[in-house]
Amino acid sequence: MPIITFIEHDGTEHAVAATTGQTVMQAAVDNLIPSILGQCGGDCTCGTCHCYVDGEWADRIAAAADDEKAMLEFTLGVQQTSRLSCQIVVSEQIEGIVLRLPQSQL
Repeated sequence: MPIITFIEHDGTEHAVAATTGQTVMQAAVDNLIPSILGQCGGDCTCGTCHCYVDGEWADRIAAAADDEKAMLEFTLGVQQTSRLSCQIVVSEQIEGIVLRLPQSQL
């Protein structure tokens, strides 16, 4: 089970074991990670699972699809490494990934 580290805007860290094949958003919701709401259930239609992928990891995950890019245009606090965690699938390749959470999703 890959470990994902979520870091809240205040620096609080949460390391969780995620199931391969699920989305990062679902792993966050299952583990009650603050700031990952996933209100649309992972349909890429709300932006409430917004996160920032830490530097080195940005190039290790699949690029955002057009629908994710479009949704991010309407999301608060977007940065260069912004992603919707509902669009990142958990795999062994992301073992140890670090995701930072925006203050705007409190």
